[in-house]
Amino acid sequence: MAIYLDHAASTPIRAELIDDYISQLQVIGNPSSVHGLGQRARQAVEDARDQLAKSVDCHRSEVLFTSGGTEGNNLAIKGLYLGAIKADASRNVIITAGTEHHAGIDPVEWLEQTEGASAVWLPVDEFGVVDTAWLADYLEKNSSRVALISLMWVNNETGLITPIAEVTGIANKYGIPVHSDAVAAFGHVPLSFKDSSLATMAISGHKLGAPVGVGALIVARNAKLAVTSHGGGQERGIRSGTLSAPLAGTLGASAALAVAELAEVHERLSFFAKQIRSAVQAVATDAIFTRGDKPGFDGIIHFTFPGCSGDSLLFLLDSAGVCVSTGSACRAGVAQPSHVLMAMGRSEDQARGSLRISLGYTTTQEDVNSFIAAFPAAYAGAKKAGLPSS
Repeated sequence: MAIYLDHAASTPIRAELIDDYISQLQVIGNPSSVHGLGQRARQAVEDARDQLAKSVDCHRSEVLFTSGGTEGNNLAIKGLYLGAIKADASRNVIITAGTEHHAGIDPVEWLEQTEGASAVWLPVDEFGVVDTAWLADYLEKNSSRVALISLMWVNNETGLITPIAEVTGIANKYGIPVHSDAVAAFGHVPLSFKDSSLATMAISGHKLGAPVGVGALIVARNAKLAVTSHGGGQERGIRSGTLSAPLAGTLGASAALAVAELAEVHERLSFFAKQIRSAVQAVATDAIFTRGDKPGFDGIIHFTFPGCSGDSLLFLLDSAGVCVSTGSACRAGVAQPSHVLMAMGRSEDQARGSLRISLGYTTTQEDVNSFIAAFPAAYAGAKKAGLPSS
C-alpha cells in the first residue's frame, strides 16, 4: 500500500463522512425548488452554511458555496477589481505577489490583458516573506490607484504563513479591500475571518477531507463585488448555479472536524515534521529548508537539493511506494521550474531541485518511518543522476 504524503495536493475524504455523503446523494430535490423535497435540500444547505460559518468565524450570510479554491479566487479577484474600477476608473492597480498560486496569479494577468488592470508585484525575500514596509510605503504614495490586494494566507508549496492581519491593517487605512486564498490555511492553522478584516477569502473542501468539487468564498457583508458569474442568482447573486446539498453538507461537516481537531493534529504533525527534517538533512547535508525559520504550517515540509532533480527524487520515492510532490499539483507535468521559488530569487536549477512532503490528519508514525527509510536510496539515485540539461 502506498504511503501518502501529498496532503497539500488533496487529502482523503474523511471516513466518518462517506456513508452520510452517499446517503445524501440519493436525496431528490433542487435547493431552489419551492416544493417539500426542494425545501428539504435547501435546509441541508443552510445547515451546512451555519456549520461552516461557525468554523470560519463569520456571519452565515457571508458564506457562498463554490466548486473550490480556483472558482473562489476568480470570483473574488475579478469581482473586487471590476467593482472598484466601475466606481473609480483610476483604481486599476492590483497588488499581489509572484509566490501566489496560479489560481491567484492567472486572474490578475487576465484582468491585465482584458480589463486594463496593472499588476504590482509585492517584493518577497529569499524565504518568500512579503515586504510589508514596502507595501505601507507604496500605499502611502499610490493608495488612490489601488483596487485590491490579493495574498495567500499559507503558501501551498512552502507552507509559509503570510501576516494577513498586518496586511489588512495597512490596507484598511485607505479603504482598500484584501482578498486571501486560504485554501492551504483553513483547517490547518488558526484563523478567524471576522478578526482578519479581509474582504474575501477562498477555501476548498478537498484540502479538509471533503470531496473534490466543493469550496466556499467568504464575502464580507460590506465588500463590493461586481458579478462575474451570471445565471439563476444563487448565493447573493455572486455565484449562480444549482447548489449541491450533499457537497455543501460534507464541506460543513469536514470543516467542523478539522477545526475541532486542529490543535491535536498540529501537535502531531509538528512532531512528525521535525523527524522528517532531521532525517532529510542527515542524509542530504546540503539540503535547504525553503522557508528557513520563518512562521509556517508544519504540515508542509519543502526542501531544495543542490545539484539534484526534484522530479528524479519524486519518481524514485514513488517507486518505493511513497507519494510526495515537487510543488503545486495544479502545475504537475509542466516542464518548468517552480514559479514560487523563482519569485523568491532562486535560480532555475535551484527551483528544479525541490521536493514537498505534506502531512495531513491521516498521517501516522508508520508513514513517516516509511519515508525516512526510503529517502536515502532515492536521494542517492537522484543525486547521481544530477540535473537534466535544459
